[in-house]
Parts: sequence; structure tokens; C-alpha cells
Amino acid sequence: MAYWDWAPAVTADPRHLVICVHGLSRQGRDFDVLATALTEHARVLAVDVAGRGHSDWLADSMAYQVGTYAADIAQLLARVRALDPDVQIDWVGTSMGGLIGLALAAQSTQGIRKLVLNDVGPVIQWDALQRIGTYLGLNPSFACEMDAVDYLRSISQGFGPHTDAQWLALSRPMLRQRDGRWWLHYDPALAVPFRALTASADEMTVRKTVSEGEAALWSMYDAIKSPTLLLRGADSDLLTRATAHAMSERGPQARCVEFPGVGHAPTLVAPDQLAAVVDFLARN
Repeated sequence: MAYWDWAPAVTADPRHLVICVHGLSRQGRDFDVLATALTEHARVLAVDVAGRGHSDWLADSMAYQVGTYAADIAQLLARVRALDPDVQIDWVGTSMGGLIGLALAAQSTQGIRKLVLNDVGPVIQWDALQRIGTYLGLNPSFACEMDAVDYLRSISQGFGPHTDAQWLALSRPMLRQRDGRWWLHYDPALAVPFRALTASADEMTVRKTVSEGEAALWSMYDAIKSPTLLLRGADSDLLTRATAHAMSERGPQARCVEFPGVGHAPTLVAPDQLAAVVDFLARN
């Protein structure tokens, strides 16, 4: 598993580490802006989850699931703690990365000090899953880089307003060049278990599976003891306001910050989004 490592500033606490984990089809460079801001306070590791970016692709496509990713990152955390038993670990997870963090934070042995969940919770909206399924794993290729950037921009409108330069910065690490064309920098097979859920049998069977998954996620969420910050795009189709409210009332009673004009998911590039995360993690 590859990861991006930002060294802390000389004035930062050398024992403070922030792990950043991206969304379903994204990669660790999504956190470049946040990581730069956080280095005033901590070292930052942003992982490329298996099958994305510079990490290896899995031989078994059905292994592209949260349990696999959580086990991989738990090994990384164990190596970090072996080098420094006093390390204080915080977690920032966008969408899928938040679900991985939720699973690990529920385990007291993982010692997550603070948890930031970016536009995700125990209840995943069916319409959002169907929307993601329209493009996940399609494996398009493009004649030039800007065509690829335009495509990524078109399927990422939920990110909210960004400048052209910001879209380019968010898109370039998502691309690789091969045989004179531009391709998305992930294994298209990561869509296999996702489609096995969304396209299986009949809708009632799928909804039953989703309901059982939500019950398990709520159980894990309720077990979390870490102070938790929940970020939500005000127009999110994946995390409803009702779910966010429930998350503020139970379990770790997350503090919720909502960003107007943003859907799924905040990119943590805009100043108000950066400030919410940095201020939360910088406090002792």
C-alpha cells in the first residue's frame, strides 16, 4: 500500500500523526491542500487504498471492500506504533475513507484520538449508490489530459465550486498515461463488489442487505469513544441531514459542520472546510 508522507513543521508536535483516507474511486493526493495546512501541527500520511493510485491492484476483485482496506491500514498503524509507541493518531476520512475510519475507531485497540468523517455515516442513501454506479469501473480513456480532466469534473459536480486550477490539481493525480492515451489511475475491478450489491437479484434483496449493513455500521458508530467531527455538504445525496442529526445525538455525538453549495463530498480545499478540520485536530 502506497502512501504520501508530509513531514511536520519544526514547531509541530512530533508525536501527532494524521491519517487521511480518500473516497471510493479517489486517491491520497486529494489531501494535498489539507496536508499542507496540517503540517503546522502534525505529520500527515495520506494513503492510496488498494487498487488506487500507486498501490497494488488486488488479484481477487471481491476483496475490494471496507474490511480489506481496514485490515491493510491497521497494519500500517501497527508499524507506526512500533516505531513510536507514544504517537497520537487522528483520522480524516472522506466517504469510503470515513467508513474505514469508523470501523477502526470502533476498536479500542486502534487508539484513534480524533475522528473526522467527511460526508458519510452509517446510512448510505440508495440514490447515491445508484449515481456512483453509473460511472464506477467504466475505464474510459482519453486522447488528451484536458479531456480526462473535463470528464472527472463532470462526474464530480458534488464537490462544489472550484477554480480551473483546483479542478486540475484534483484531477491530475487521478490519471495515468499509457500508449498515448490517458486513463483513470485505479483498477476498474474495484467496481465488482459494488455492482454485486447494487445489481444483485432484486431491489428488496439489495435493500435488505443494505439495511443489515447499516445496522452493523450504527453498532460500530455507537462504540466510538473518540471526539468526532462530521462534515456534510448541504446538498449531499449520500449523507442526509436526518442521518447527520442522529449522529450528533448518539455514539460519540459528533459535532456537525455543514457547507452550503456543496454536495458529496467536500474536497477540503475551500478555506472554511480547511479551517473546520485544522481547528478540530489542532486542539488538545
